[in-house]
Amino acid sequence: METERTADDVFGLLSDEIRLDILRTVALAQHEERRTGVAALSFSDIYDRVEVDNTSKLSYHLGELTGTFLRKHEDGYAFTHAGEQLVRFILSKNYQSPSDVGEIEVDGDCLFCGESALQATIEEQYFMVRCAACERPAFSYRVRPAQVRAHTGTDLIDAVIWEQAGDLLKTRQGVCPDCAGRLETEVVDAEDEPVGSAVPVAFAAVSECQQCLRQLGLPLPYAAAYHPESIAFHWRRGVDILGTGFWEFHRYLNDGQWSSERAETDPVEYRVELRRETTSLRLYLDANALVTRTERVQRRDQRGRRS
Repeated sequence: METERTADDVFGLLSDEIRLDILRTVALAQHEERRTGVAALSFSDIYDRVEVDNTSKLSYHLGELTGTFLRKHEDGYAFTHAGEQLVRFILSKNYQSPSDVGEIEVDGDCLFCGESALQATIEEQYFMVRCAACERPAFSYRVRPAQVRAHTGTDLIDAVIWEQAGDLLKTRQGVCPDCAGRLETEVVDAEDEPVGSAVPVAFAAVSECQQCLRQLGLPLPYAAAYHPESIAFHWRRGVDILGTGFWEFHRYLNDGQWSSERAETDPVEYRVELRRETTSLRLYLDANALVTRTERVQRRDQRGRRS
């Protein structure tokens, strides 16, 4: 039985240009034939397309790649999941640094000073939204070089927003958006987080992947906002949660429309209230930030009448 390769062994396989050329060749053949799913390439097809001295040498390199980046079956060679991920990374050139995009003005408020003077830039290879008034960061997120090359201006903003939404939908289901491993989430006091008491939020949801160790922390109302009940509630009131950047949510915390509090202690339960017009959506979450129940509340005026 073949011993599992270590990370050193796996990355060592990529030090030979012929092996990288083989992976590119399989990917290009898949694209040229407009194939989806499993796309296999025979030994002879690979030999015709790859610059290699003889069949013995090609056979050796295919043998090294098979099991880790390629798998062999009756139709030839096809990608493993690792090979698929790797070749897309290579073809998109996401190993390069993202290019500078200058300063892009974006809608939204600063969570620290409340000013609406936000600008998006690329800083240290991350997408950063910073407040021009107090110079503090309002939001930061990963950005890929291919993403920056393919989108400019407001299109880049939209691309980041949709990737953020996709990641958060997975996160709310306990799935890591990077490796698909299991995420564990807990609710913590916001004062225990780096931002401390400088922002108008009481609790935060902090998630950590048990496989790749990715961490993600966000105000508890933001985590609750991605629940299907909240998405529908806001959609009917003119707000597209999935198409809105985190930095645009800040205004709801600043003006008190979104809030969170501890409702029960044994067992612990948190209540998030998302107000919109004359109606509030209340979501009750457990210690792991899972929504256990929801309710709609119609606000009343001082005379007890529904407003």
